Amino acid sequence: MTMQLSVERMAYGADAIAHREDGKAVFVSHAVPGDVIEADIISTGGSFDRARVVRVLEASPSRVKPLCPYASVCGGCPWASLSRDAQLAAKRAAVISSLVHIGHFDPDAADHLVRGCEAPSAPWGYRNKVELAYAFGGKKAIVGMHTSDQGQIVRVPSCALLNARHSSAVKAVSGALAYLSGSSDLGIERVGIRASFGTHDLEVALWGKPGAFPRAQAAKVLKEATHASSAVRVLMKGSKKARRVSGIEVLYGKGCWEERVAGQRMAFSAPSFFQVNTAGANRLIQIMLELLQPGKDDEVMDLYCGAGTFTLPLARQVSFVTAVESFGPAVRDLRRNLSSAHLDNVDVIGGDAGREFPDTEADLVVVDPPRAGLSEAVIQKLSDQSCRSIAYISCDPATLARDLARFRAQGSFEVAQMIPVDLFPQTFHVETIVLMSRVRRP
Repeated sequence: MTMQLSVERMAYGADAIAHREDGKAVFVSHAVPGDVIEADIISTGGSFDRARVVRVLEASPSRVKPLCPYASVCGGCPWASLSRDAQLAAKRAAVISSLVHIGHFDPDAADHLVRGCEAPSAPWGYRNKVELAYAFGGKKAIVGMHTSDQGQIVRVPSCALLNARHSSAVKAVSGALAYLSGSSDLGIERVGIRASFGTHDLEVALWGKPGAFPRAQAAKVLKEATHASSAVRVLMKGSKKARRVSGIEVLYGKGCWEERVAGQRMAFSAPSFFQVNTAGANRLIQIMLELLQPGKDDEVMDLYCGAGTFTLPLARQVSFVTAVESFGPAVRDLRRNLSSAHLDNVDVIGGDAGREFPDTEADLVVVDPPRAGLSEAVIQKLSDQSCRSIAYISCDPATLARDLARFRAQGSFEVAQMIPVDLFPQTFHVETIVLMSRVRRP
């Protein structure tokens, strides 16, 4: 079924939203608010339909030509046709909408709390990491990017989101793995490429199952093709729903990737998390310090600390930091980074933040949980803390709004301000940093 639609706004997702004449919502891929389009309905549901653009009848003032020629096929930059200013406005609107509809904040209060969305990096070429999909079939390997529906893999010679200094790495890695595979499956599930902005490091990580692998040949071919500083295999076990890292095998190089973060060189093993936007990560650190105003006599609790993105900058300014992280490779990276930085005022606790919640009286707290947000138990324990402020860094507006509502129900902390930061241009994702201050009792 084909119909004409006027596109209204972006969803918090890849699609834009329009409405049919009968009022039913339609989620449209690759559309821009303000467009008048001819669209094909590709699926129908009880409360909404999905459609794709057949033809743009009237282009929105916010519509731009994507820098990447694969934007309409690859799933990596679904908002590439939307202007940067419109992207920033839509991301701020998504944070406010989550506060109102999930956190049950008053709309005027939410609008007052959320500042304009910051744009700390260039809109393209900002990523220090991309992942390639790998599949083997018909006696040959296919390496590339997932299509927007995740159904296929499209070969691409480069990624316009990746650090431009290493723009040739995608083609080089794809070619090297196709050559190595020949007519045999290498057991690879995906490929990570990390390209530093501050150290010029380039690392190739092959994620897959343990087993026979042409290690020496792979090291030789990858080094010659990519000139990467390091190549590793990340070995995984378990079902697809419960994958876990069982080991890291260094094919050549130092076996880790280094980036300059807040003026300090830091190392990250392939499984360890670091923000894909280095400029954005540095801005998050700066905002966190501006909001918390740490003093030299303060004690800080850093939960879900990873390899130390916030831990190290805090440790340089306060008397003591208690850092909690459950992921083994990240804990090892954190200890290594602290040693390299000659910082001895950090107590590293390996374990789940709920079960290993520090028995200490912190002045300030930083939490940077995964997308699922905080458990109710952790919120309860944080609410019982005597700290004066909490900085909550979130990558998901929905779980953030839910958690802020739970904090409010506890009555110990109130939201002072919220700052969306665009760490993911050309996508719908947004990072938000929230300052929560202790409620002053009368």
